Amino acid sequence: MKLGFVSAILDYASFEEAIDVASNLGYECIEVACWPKQKATRRYAGVTHIDIDELDDEKISYIKDLCWEKSIEISALAYYPNTLDPDLEKRSVYVEHLKKMIVAAPRLGVNTITTFIGRVQDKTIEENLDIFKEVWTPIVKLAEEQDVRIAIENCPMLFTKDEWPGGQNLATTPKIWRKMFELIDSEYLGLNYDPSHFVWQHIDYIKPLYEFKNKIFHVHYKDIKIYKDKLDDVGIMAYPLEFMSPKLPGLGDVDWGRYVSALTDIGYKGCTCVEIEDKAFEGGKEDIEKSLELSYKYLRQFVI
Repeated sequence: MKLGFVSAILDYASFEEAIDVASNLGYECIEVACWPKQKATRRYAGVTHIDIDELDDEKISYIKDLCWEKSIEISALAYYPNTLDPDLEKRSVYVEHLKKMIVAAPRLGVNTITTFIGRVQDKTIEENLDIFKEVWTPIVKLAEEQDVRIAIENCPMLFTKDEWPGGQNLATTPKIWRKMFELIDSEYLGLNYDPSHFVWQHIDYIKPLYEFKNKIFHVHYKDIKIYKDKLDDVGIMAYPLEFMSPKLPGLGDVDWGRYVSALTDIGYKGCTCVEIEDKAFEGGKEDIEKSLELSYKYLRQFVI
């Protein structure tokens, strides 16, 4: 396994600076944020470290040469919109950018895209599965043609008032995954596995690793801390951020020894990336880079 991080936390940095941070701290790979240049609509979104719309042969050669020089692999191109947005104009924009990334990836020597399925948040799971099949079948077909894997993160995107009632990502549980992979049966559609989202949903985050071992294309390291006193006050039907908080690996409730042990059990040898969303380390550039350093030092006891 290779250890890296998601570049979105370095929203103040250029691509070159992000690569330098990774190299200087000892990381081996980086999941590169590739949002189209626009105003961010939420935290950790709208970050552009590789501008897909401006890629040409010269720029591609430059990116590949820099990564080779710094010994940093691009683990995936990352873009996490709601590709099932009920606004069909927005949906089209999101899907078209995702398709551009799929075509660009092999030119950059990258074989994985990380993203969300999306969801129409006021429709049922069953209704969303029908929409998923319609929207995603041509996306996956393009991925097959380009020999690029699509890794879907299992984040519910159900944290704030505007994301309720159903959240903005369908791929949130093992039961839904089974149905998704039945509707679109492709070796190129899989998972970007993040254990933290199962913690606050009270789902076993180890067991699915074994069942879906052939679908795990990419891995995240993000921790979650559940505040039991707050949960007792608001209950599990509250907005999740009322009773939990994302933390650096080792500072929350994930048992990272068990998690990485399970990854070795299933023979996972791909890229594993720290995802920083810990508000305690967002005071500025120094805090953010310290969070990456601390995460690196903690996880190196498991990922070597």
